[in-house]
Amino acid sequence: MLVYECELFEVVPILRRYARALTGATDRGDVLVTRCVEAAMMAPSRFGLNRGAEGARLSMYALLNLLFDRSPEEFGPPGRPLPSPHPIERALADLPEADRRLYLLTALEGLSIRQAAKVLQLSAGESIDRLKAARARVRTAMVQRVMVVEDNALLAMELGELVADMGHVVCGTAGNETEALALLKAERPTLALLDVRLADGGSGIEIARRLKRVRDLRTIFVTAFDDDIRALDARHLGQIVRKPFTNAGLQAAISRAIFMPQPVALA
Repeated sequence: MLVYECELFEVVPILRRYARALTGATDRGDVLVTRCVEAAMMAPSRFGLNRGAEGARLSMYALLNLLFDRSPEEFGPPGRPLPSPHPIERALADLPEADRRLYLLTALEGLSIRQAAKVLQLSAGESIDRLKAARARVRTAMVQRVMVVEDNALLAMELGELVADMGHVVCGTAGNETEALALLKAERPTLALLDVRLADGGSGIEIARRLKRVRDLRTIFVTAFDDDIRALDARHLGQIVRKPFTNAGLQAAISRAIFMPQPVALA
């Protein structure tokens, strides 16, 4: 029995990671792992603890899935983890359950398609098709619809090209508040790049306050006047990228914005 306990000791941290992703909650995932370890210790040979490191690990993933499916009242309905602000997790929550688990086992746990297929009792061909569909859904979830608020036409074009090079969609450019609000209504952007001082005397900060009343909209100030943002105590409205910016710096800010928790609508 001591040998089996050593095998479990090695695999428990891995099981906890997968179980938390599977259930969508830390506490429910840890309870699931506890049930899994208890069941495995009652019948170690049955659950693969005598099959070497890889065999034990794959068997324990399968056992986690089995226990999860058998106890929806304890761990939540299969395929419906708790809501998450993370865009990848939101995308995965909408997938068929087999696709979601296949993605988690390969992307999170590092299993090969062959290994993941074995855990889920799928054929290799079906697993490949399902994984392609899951990856496509995740890529789509990461794409942002970006609105550029910049009164310098050449700079607005440069920002748009950088956004497009990252694989996102530029849904429009605006040079003032009226145009920005019209774009907001017509194009439903998910991210806005904002200058602070506009040529017509308008303020990107005030535009940001208006935009923040829309759920899911993130903002990044691209400006040489970051002192204005601090003076007006507006740093909570979005990240700041100072002009002249580097492509790498702005790309990093956009990537961070994607993974920020969803803003809550104020109206």
